[in-house]
Amino acid sequence: MQFWDQLNVRYRQFNSAEKLIVVNLICFILPLFLRTFLFLFNIPFEDFLQWFELSAGISDLLWKPWSLITYSFLHSGFFHLFWNMLLLYYAGRLFLNLFPATTFYNVYFLGVLAGALIFILSYAIFPAFKGVSPVMVGASAGVMAVLIFSATYTPDQEVRVFFFNLKLRYLGMAFVLLDVIQIPYGNAGGHLAHIGGAALGFFYARKLGEGVDIGVPFENLMRRMLSLFKTQPTLRTVHKAQKSKTPPASSIKNKSEPQKRIDLILDKISKSGYDSLSQQEKDELFHAGKED
Repeated sequence: MQFWDQLNVRYRQFNSAEKLIVVNLICFILPLFLRTFLFLFNIPFEDFLQWFELSAGISDLLWKPWSLITYSFLHSGFFHLFWNMLLLYYAGRLFLNLFPATTFYNVYFLGVLAGALIFILSYAIFPAFKGVSPVMVGASAGVMAVLIFSATYTPDQEVRVFFFNLKLRYLGMAFVLLDVIQIPYGNAGGHLAHIGGAALGFFYARKLGEGVDIGVPFENLMRRMLSLFKTQPTLRTVHKAQKSKTPPASSIKNKSEPQKRIDLILDKISKSGYDSLSQQEKDELFHAGKED
């Protein structure tokens, strides 16, 4: 029992991207054991897996709408999982240095949904895919959304790529262009889904720069859905002395000043890039991210 408690404590210390990586690892390992169980009972593993894969057929969404999300937790092999999680780890670190976990999850899962919709619509519209209805798995669309969001919001921030520094804007452009030119050569649906995730990340960052968070409706919807599974506490009537509902003016000021300072730093990053920050500003941003 102590071992599981230690694992739980360690998991809680992870940032949001690392927690997603753990969940993806579990979703990769568990089916390996499940395959053995199904084999012993002569049940085809593919019959089980199809409930969670995303099919290109629009009609399939009527009986498994959850596959718009669940496909992102499945991977076709170890290296498919490895490269997706490696990129998610680094892209997530860049993202979470600037924004809270809620924004990260919004961008990631909206990217997953955007990739799914582009995948389905592409096979319904383009003549090249007539009569073809493949299935898709993988977290790539969500990972691309996170990466392109960061590349759009802080385009001049530099990252180390092998032996040289590269601005995020060029790294993001390289990933998108590679997906575009690879569409005719195999895994067309996967590359189209990547582009869908990238488009979502780009649009999200642009709108957020204008002061509009397009992820709020999705976030509210997820909270409502999760609240359905929470046990409501028993209500009791407790009489207490009435207190003033208006907090002291000094308290309001103290709470708003740090946020104003962070907003100014984010504006500076948007205009001049991350490297334009002073060391003190970088430290303030880092500590603010840790508190979120």
